[in-house]
Amino acid sequence: MTNAEPKATILVVEDDIHLLEGIRDILRLDHYRVLTAQDGVQALEILNSQLEPPDLIVSDIMMPHMDGVEFFRRVRQQQRWLSIPFIFLTAKGEKSDYHKGLRLGVDDYIVKPYDPADLLVKIEARIKRQEALNQAHSESLSKLKRQILTILNHEFRTPLTFVVAYADMLNDTSPAGLAEGDMLAYLKGVGAGAERLRSLIENFILLVELETGDAQQIYEWRKCPISDWQSVFEDACKRAKIIQARNHRLDFQIADQLPMIEGDPEYLAIAITHLLTNAAKFSEPGQPIMLGAYAENDSLTIWVRDEGRGIPPTELERIWESFYQVDRATYEDQGAGAGLAIVRGVARLHGGSVGAASELGVGSTFKIILPIEKPAI
Repeated sequence: MTNAEPKATILVVEDDIHLLEGIRDILRLDHYRVLTAQDGVQALEILNSQLEPPDLIVSDIMMPHMDGVEFFRRVRQQQRWLSIPFIFLTAKGEKSDYHKGLRLGVDDYIVKPYDPADLLVKIEARIKRQEALNQAHSESLSKLKRQILTILNHEFRTPLTFVVAYADMLNDTSPAGLAEGDMLAYLKGVGAGAERLRSLIENFILLVELETGDAQQIYEWRKCPISDWQSVFEDACKRAKIIQARNHRLDFQIADQLPMIEGDPEYLAIAITHLLTNAAKFSEPGQPIMLGAYAENDSLTIWVRDEGRGIPPTELERIWESFYQVDRATYEDQGAGAGLAIVRGVARLHGGSVGAASELGVGSTFKIILPIEKPAI
């Protein structure tokens, strides 16, 4: 064997010592670092002793003390070993073992007696596949980090600057020399900056809960029959303060006697608030905004329409992504780009979906589509 850097580390678990040594030698000749064990108990001890987990595990199924199936279960119970590719060695014709492993989620099989070339090809393919997945995950995390840093740098710094600047002016001016109007203006500036910071933080927290699945548990605790839709819509309109601040006329086209669904009124009000806020933010001040709802077939649709600048057709899918805004650099829009991602997350919690239609220079319509559960007969 040469002194070349090992291509990867592989743990081989096999109770037949001759077969174990044969696999070990084949892999070492192909420049792999090899760890060996003769049953699941020994294999777990080796895994626990390694600073870094192996890149792949090859394990026999029928072994004393702890067989391959139980060993596989133990490996997958540990977070740090979840992503290790796992290949089973199985005797020819043992279909029951093959099916059992597939149900458990094993990555691949090698049938004994094996061909050395097949063994190497399968191992190399699984390692390359895992490397590609790790690279994609790493790039995704890097992108997310860049997005968060951009948001923190711009969206959090701006309102914080308002708060600090107005607070400094209040501190630097004696009360006797400060006109009442100026005092109120400074306090209003501090309040506006603090409110924007609060909103940004709440949106970040909710988006993380939706992305990580924590919101699902909250939804299960809070869900209840919803029939008082007027309260949900009123709550959403009160939260969307930007509509009044920008003098938008809010019209309604809500059908009578909307059906009852099971859901979370709080989450739905938040989602509708984001649709209303989004419509106001991307429309000129004073332009009308419409909120509507109707039931059709087995679904309830809640929609918001604006007469804003519209969205290019190529962007209609991406607008639902976390932290995404259409041409942020050109328009320099305020906001973290979390609103529509939150809307989509809330819709999915309710087993529903979202939709959008838009025409440049004319306006956009956004929809939340929720399933209606029919009563049992």
